Amino acid sequence: MTTTIRTREPRELLALIPFQLGFQPRESAVVVSIRTQRSRVGLVARVDLEALTDPEQGPVLARSLVRHLVADGAGGVVLVLYSDLDLQQEHPEVARAAHDHLADAADHLLGEPSTWVVGPQGWYGLGCVDARCCPVGGRPPSDLEAAAVSAEMVLRGASVASCREDLGDVGRAGAADRRSARRAAARWSARRAACEGPEALHRWRQLSLDLWREALEGARDAPVGPGQEDAVPGAGRLPAATVLGRLRAGLEDVLVRDAVLLLLIPGTRRLPDRLVAGDAGEEVGAALQRVVDPSQGVPPDETTVLAAERLLRTVGAHAPGHPAVPTLLAVLAWWKGDGARAGVLLERALDRDPAYRLAVLVLEALAHGMPPGWLAPRGR
Repeated sequence: MTTTIRTREPRELLALIPFQLGFQPRESAVVVSIRTQRSRVGLVARVDLEALTDPEQGPVLARSLVRHLVADGAGGVVLVLYSDLDLQQEHPEVARAAHDHLADAADHLLGEPSTWVVGPQGWYGLGCVDARCCPVGGRPPSDLEAAAVSAEMVLRGASVASCREDLGDVGRAGAADRRSARRAAARWSARRAACEGPEALHRWRQLSLDLWREALEGARDAPVGPGQEDAVPGAGRLPAATVLGRLRAGLEDVLVRDAVLLLLIPGTRRLPDRLVAGDAGEEVGAALQRVVDPSQGVPPDETTVLAAERLLRTVGAHAPGHPAVPTLLAVLAWWKGDGARAGVLLERALDRDPAYRLAVLVLEALAHGMPPGWLAPRGR
């Protein structure tokens, strides 16, 4: 997501970065695009610190990062280095190499990067000699935890995973529930295989879509976490294990999977039903423009996407194995602007099927630094 933060408030920016990434970076270099309009935070990209400081790989990587920043509409750039090493006293050459590689690449396009270092003992500005601002060891990490943006993000329900790999976790249901879901998925898949003719296949697809539509409505009213069962009216309406298995099996059909995605895009009305009937035509492409096109892109509806994520995670916890669930979760993460989470989920999807088309397409968008339409600079 984009956030309006004044760049002269480094504490707020540094506190925001883990929320933007979704995890606490370690041994990392993070570049932040500062868009000139209202000093808004744009693209946030993380690379390994070792890669950026490498004498041969580092300058190449820095040029690639700058290209993405410029495409994002950056007017300036902030570089933040995360390391358990003491980059202030014992290993200043590491921080200097990372800064110099990015500064050389950004010189004529974005100017000198503002570079900050965050370590377990504290945070400070690279090159700052004012002991009141940046004492030896840096200012305490508690300063970042107490920043206003940290409180705001927590109130929004945002959280920070301890490491990148945790971003793709969907949990794991009990063994009995997994068996029930797996058997139900097998039966639902067999029912599709037994369809004779296009009419029977259409009925199966429509039933699968109806199951998803009903389950999504239920997920809107489900509790959001342990101890919150009474927080939301109608709580506890997530499907039984057998229904979760049928939901997973439905996603194995590409038309059903795409129709489920359309359910989450505002203004699609009965388009998902027409898609599974083979009668959608170019309207599907027009609907997807609301996700990807900078001139038409709309942000995701928070209530709808939270319900979809909750349901997809529950399906994945009960009936793992197919790439559709992590891929759809990745699409939603990317649409929200959470590229880090999307990347981890896509890796898991492609581990299951390296040729899964939708996962490959979204991964290409991430690799090219393509943001969702509503976050892209207008006129790009």
